[in-house]
Amino acid sequence: MTMVCQRLSQGGAGLALKAAALSLSFLVLMAGSGAALAETPAGFMQRVANQLIAAQRSGSENDYATVLRSHADVPTIAINALGSYAQSLAKSDRPAYYAGMINFIARYAAKEGPKYPVAKAIMVGQTQETASGIYVDSRVTLRSGETYDVRWRLVRRGGVFKVREAEVIGFEMTTFLNTLFQNYISENGGNPRTLVIALNR
Repeated sequence: MTMVCQRLSQGGAGLALKAAALSLSFLVLMAGSGAALAETPAGFMQRVANQLIAAQRSGSENDYATVLRSHADVPTIAINALGSYAQSLAKSDRPAYYAGMINFIARYAAKEGPKYPVAKAIMVGQTQETASGIYVDSRVTLRSGETYDVRWRLVRRGGVFKVREAEVIGFEMTTFLNTLFQNYISENGGNPRTLVIALNR
């Protein structure tokens, strides 16, 4: 686990990592219960954004992990993060992999979240639904007064919305996860189970 975390701090990706931290801190912390499809995507995101700010202030890894399990599109995000290595991951290892990924993101978000304290988040629009999902645009204001835009991608899963992606300052959260996980596997014998073990330490 430590080795995986160290990869996040290496190289010249300072701004990229800050963007990833912002994405992780806001995207995957969906608090509350699943949103019925009768609720508009923007309404859903505005409702959970208010709860999200409270979750960030608590700084609890458990709070992050709980909302991730409930509201992120975990299986899709996790499998896509493996790239071509996904076909080598035994189905029996998937539950441990999903749990490890959730804990990894929760730990990272709890550490980085306090660096970007949020004052408010306002939804400013949503797109029409397409095959790739529904996009909701938001404007986030930090306590420092700095603002930035986040575009969320929601998908329908079993009668509720799930968060599939967030783009902030031009960076997609899952891109960082994909690169990090695939590089780790490549540098550790090409077996995705090495990543599963590392994530669950």
